[in-house]
Amino acid sequence: MIPRAITPELLLQLKEYPIVTVIGPRQAGKTTLVRAMLPDYAYATLEDPENRQLATEDPKAFLHRYPGKTILDEVQRAPHLLSYLQGIVDEEGLNGRFVLTGSHQLELRAAISQSLAGRTGILHLLPLTIAELASAKIKFASFEEYLFHGFMPRVHDQQQRPGRAYANYYQTYVERDVRQLIQLKDVSLFEKFIKLVAGRVGQIINYQSLANDVGVSAKTIKEWLSILEASFVVFKLPPYFENFGKRIIKSPKYYFTDVGLLTYLLGIEKPGQITRDPLVGSLFENLVVLELLKTRYNSGLSAGLYYFRDSHGNEVDILYKSGDGLTGIEMKSASTWNSGFLSGLKRFATSNAVLQQSAVVYNGEPISFSDGVKAIPYPSAAELI
Repeated sequence: MIPRAITPELLLQLKEYPIVTVIGPRQAGKTTLVRAMLPDYAYATLEDPENRQLATEDPKAFLHRYPGKTILDEVQRAPHLLSYLQGIVDEEGLNGRFVLTGSHQLELRAAISQSLAGRTGILHLLPLTIAELASAKIKFASFEEYLFHGFMPRVHDQQQRPGRAYANYYQTYVERDVRQLIQLKDVSLFEKFIKLVAGRVGQIINYQSLANDVGVSAKTIKEWLSILEASFVVFKLPPYFENFGKRIIKSPKYYFTDVGLLTYLLGIEKPGQITRDPLVGSLFENLVVLELLKTRYNSGLSAGLYYFRDSHGNEVDILYKSGDGLTGIEMKSASTWNSGFLSGLKRFATSNAVLQQSAVVYNGEPISFSDGVKAIPYPSAAELI
């Protein structure tokens, strides 16, 4: 197993809460992580039809099988179990009693808020980071290769061919799980939708335009996107707006939680195609945004990432609050430094709010400027969080 940066936070929360819930995409390594770190825990998966049937028909009998510390895998398949867990942990008063994993956050969050409020820590585990790959001595020479190979653990653990691996991942998990949730019979319609979302990655979403291209209503597009987000296929980056006294764009952007799936959906068959792709800048953004997001999640923090754009087109790629200050980050796929990379950050600092930290993540060498601005190579983007 490739060591995971979230491990210290997982072990810490087990000392603080009777239940720790680890949620994230299919195949991101949730089960591998908790079973490797907690070998003394009993294990049951609700993906198993017999387990699921017993848990559904007789929850008490199912839980009676597990009198000690227990991992319950893919617990969203039997969310009613959570109300029974509440009674057990309240009676026993032991921290670290249960570890739950799940891959659909809407169902889990609804059940948790109803039954386990205050009784569970929640961790988000996304696919591997660049640093985690490096710790396993897996490094690529270019961002294009990282984009093509993606970050799903199994691709690297078993040295799978990325194109074939993500084709299988899409058909086995994304298409099956998401289509079940939206109860869509027309496979081709869903495939058209998700490929169009991939083609708009990193763009401010226009629901009506996407609806017109897919051939459904804007309301349906919003529902489908919310399901992709809840299933950890995409991450919604919301806009940042304060009382700046001008019209601020308030539609979100969407990025994919694994760039290997994104490049597969775009029909990219080898890393060299990415450099020539008109979406290369957006693909690079997706890589960096997810590095920042994973770093925050691995520390037990909320996403807390935003973008900014006003009606005049002034934009900052990423804003996030750290303490009382605001950090602004621009992302550029270029390998040569250009002072123009700072223009959006400077306009924001002049017209809207002071930036405690300003940085550009790009495909070049590190540079520190006298005014405190930093130019950071993309493999080191996590250092900004």
